[in-house]
Amino acid sequence: MNNLFKALNDETRRMIIELLKEGDMDAGEIADKFKISKPSISHHLDILKRADLISSEKKGQHIIYTLNTSILEDIINWILTLKK
Repeated sequence: MNNLFKALNDETRRMIIELLKEGDMDAGEIADKFKISKPSISHHLDILKRADLISSEKKGQHIIYTLNTSILEDIINWILTLKK
């Protein structure tokens, strides 16, 4: 759970999640949306993967990133149990 909150604590990673909400993207497409280096984007993607917020699949020479909505649903359900 610590990895999850660490991942969500950064604005760039939250913006990546917002991008992936619209559909799957490769690392280059994601990097094009930011004014930071590609290695920095790779670092953010790695943190999101370790938190299980995104998954990746190699397709040809590209790695396609996908939002993992089930982990987000789990978080929402957990937060709602705290309210009761």
